[in-house]
Amino acid sequence: MNWKLAFLPEAVKDLKNLDGSQRLLVLKSIKKVQTNPLPICEGGYGKPLGNKNGKNLSGFLKIKLRDAGIRVVYKLIKTETQMLIVVIGARADDEVYEIADKRIEKNGL
Repeated sequence: MNWKLAFLPEAVKDLKNLDGSQRLLVLKSIKKVQTNPLPICEGGYGKPLGNKNGKNLSGFLKIKLRDAGIRVVYKLIKTETQMLIVVIGARADDEVYEIADKRIEKNGL
């Protein structure tokens, strides 16, 4: 069963800012994870996040695209079986996690 997919408006911009090959890679990864976005400990594909450099990302998960150096941070909304994409970006200096923290606070997630 595929979970419904939703993006924060900022995450849509993140996706559009990627070059074509990166965008395809990210979309392919999201589609794969969308079939079972639960945390690894529950038999899914998601890798749980916790505290990242003082940013509390507990309850959020990530998709690691190791070769591309891209991370996708998302949250599961289990009451609706929805997967909300918060941020898509380069891992460089944990910037993606700082952006995730700001968007989480801004959107009351």
